[in-house]
Amino acid sequence: MISLIQYMRIVGVNRRQEDGRVVGRWVPSRIHASQTSVNDLEEEDEKEKKKHEEEAAATLPKEVPVLEFVRCELHEDEEEIDRLERHLKRVGACIESREDYEGRLVVNPETTLSALPSSYLKDVIRQIRGFNIKPLQRQKISGADNVKAEGSGEEILLQGFHWDSWKQDGGWYGTLGEQAEAIADAGFTMIWLPPPTESVSPQGYMPRDLYHLESKYGSQEDLIDLIRVFQSKGIKVLGDAVLNHRCAHEQNEQGVWNQFGGRMDWDARAIVRDDPNFHGRGNFSSGDVFTAAPNIDHSQEFVKNDVGEWLVWLRTNIGFDGWRLDFVKGFHGSHVKDYLEVSKPLFSVGEYWDALEYEWDGTPKLNQDAHRQRTVDWINAAGGLSTAFDITTKGILHAVFERCEYWRLSDAQGHPPGLVGWWPSRAVTFLENHDTGSTQGHWRFPHHALEQGYAYILTHPGTPCVFYDHMFHDEHLSHVIKRLIALRKELGIHCRSTITILQATNDVYAARIDDALVVKLGPGDFHPRDEECHIADRGHAWAVWRLS
Repeated sequence: MISLIQYMRIVGVNRRQEDGRVVGRWVPSRIHASQTSVNDLEEEDEKEKKKHEEEAAATLPKEVPVLEFVRCELHEDEEEIDRLERHLKRVGACIESREDYEGRLVVNPETTLSALPSSYLKDVIRQIRGFNIKPLQRQKISGADNVKAEGSGEEILLQGFHWDSWKQDGGWYGTLGEQAEAIADAGFTMIWLPPPTESVSPQGYMPRDLYHLESKYGSQEDLIDLIRVFQSKGIKVLGDAVLNHRCAHEQNEQGVWNQFGGRMDWDARAIVRDDPNFHGRGNFSSGDVFTAAPNIDHSQEFVKNDVGEWLVWLRTNIGFDGWRLDFVKGFHGSHVKDYLEVSKPLFSVGEYWDALEYEWDGTPKLNQDAHRQRTVDWINAAGGLSTAFDITTKGILHAVFERCEYWRLSDAQGHPPGLVGWWPSRAVTFLENHDTGSTQGHWRFPHHALEQGYAYILTHPGTPCVFYDHMFHDEHLSHVIKRLIALRKELGIHCRSTITILQATNDVYAARIDDALVVKLGPGDFHPRDEECHIADRGHAWAVWRLS
C-alpha cells in the first residue's frame, strides 16, 4: 500500500507561478489499469509510470466515506510538493479544489490510496489550482430533477460571442464579465457562451481534450468566475457542447489521426466506420458526416458513458445550467435524449441546420412544411427534451424582407410558417449568429430589416435569441432591442403565447399576441380595430400597440 504523498511523488506535478500564487496541475487525468501513459509527466520513464499507475488503480475502492472539508494555508518559501506534504501531515489539512465530484474531503496524515474515492484521484489530484480561492457553489443534480427543455418558458437568450471573440485582448471571459451588468439590465435571462474546451481551431468548434478548459477565450478559472457573475444576476449560462466530432491527439501506425488522449483516451472504435478520413472502427453513422474531424460513434457504450460523465461534470463542477448543442444533424436525436436525461439541463437548444425548400429559380417555396417537419422529427427523437433553432423562420424572414412579400408570414392554416407555428415551446427564434453573420457572413440577415426582425421574434411566442453584435456593436439597434425586451416582459409574452394573424399581404403583416399586444411589420398602412389599444413603441416599418 502506498501513501498519498508517495503516489504524488511517483506521478509528479507540473509547477508554475501565477501572480505569486503557486498553481500545480496534478496528473494523470484518468487512472485505470489499461492506461499506458500519463500526460505531461516529465521525470519518470514510461515503464515506471505504467507500473505505478497499475499499482494505484488496483488499490482504488468502489466506496469510501466522504469526510469533512477544511482550508489550509501555504508558505511561499517552500516547494509545492513539500508544502502539500507538510499540510497533509497535519490532522484536518486538505486540498481545496473545484473538481471533486463527491463533495468536500479531508486527507489526514495516515490516508492511503485505499481510503480515497476514484473521483477524488481523477479530479482533485488532476488539477489543484488556487489553494486560497473561494470554493464554487456546486450545482446538484438529483434523480428527481426533470429536464427543462424550454426553461421557465419566459427565457430571453443572448448569444454571448461572435466569430472573432477569441481575439479579444485580455480574454473574452473578462470582457463578458465587464458587460454582465448591462446584459442583466437589458432583461436577458440566459447567455450562450462559446465552446470552452481546448480546440484545434481557436473558435472552439474542433475540440480535442474535453476536460481541458484552457481555451482562447480564457482559463478555466476565468470561466468559472464568469459563470458565477452571471448566475448571481439571475442569468442562466449555456455551454456550447460540440458532441458530433472530436480531434485526435495522435496518429495510429498508418499515420491516421484517430488516437485520442486526455481523460477520454479513445481509439478508432470511437469513430463511425463510414467516416471517410479517419478509419473508424465503430458502427455506421446515424447522421450527416462532418469531414474535417473524426465523427464520434455515440452508439458505443464507453463513448456514451464518457460523454455523459463529462456533461455532468460541466453542470456540477463548472456550473453550466444548460446546453447549446452543435451540429446535432450529425448523430441521431436519441443520443441527445440520453445525454439530456443524465445531465438534466435547465435549458437546451440544438443546432439542426437544414436547407430550406427552393424553387428552380432560387425562390424559397411558400410551403416549408417539409423543412420544419425535419426539425420536429429531431426534437421528437430527442424525447422532446430540447428546443431547436427555428431556421425555417429565419429563412422565411429573409424572403419577406428581401422581396417585400409579407404574405409569407402566414401558412395555409393561418399560423406562423416556421417551427414557431407548430411547436412554439420548442422553437428558438433568431436572426443572426456567429456563422451567418459576424465576419463569416454565410447567411447574413437583411440589414435594413433588423429592427423589423427583432420586432417579430421579441413579440411572438418561442424563445428569442439576440446576437451579440446587434446588442453591443450597433447602438441604435441595441436601444430598440432593449425596448422590445422590456415590453415583452411587461406584457408577459412567453414561449407558448397564442397568436392570431390579422393581416398578411404584400406590404403588411399584423398579428395579435395573447390579447396583450398587436404588432405590425411592413411599409403598408395598418391600425388595429380594437378601441382599447395604445401605441407602445414604433420604429422603421414596425409598430406595437398595447391592448388594455
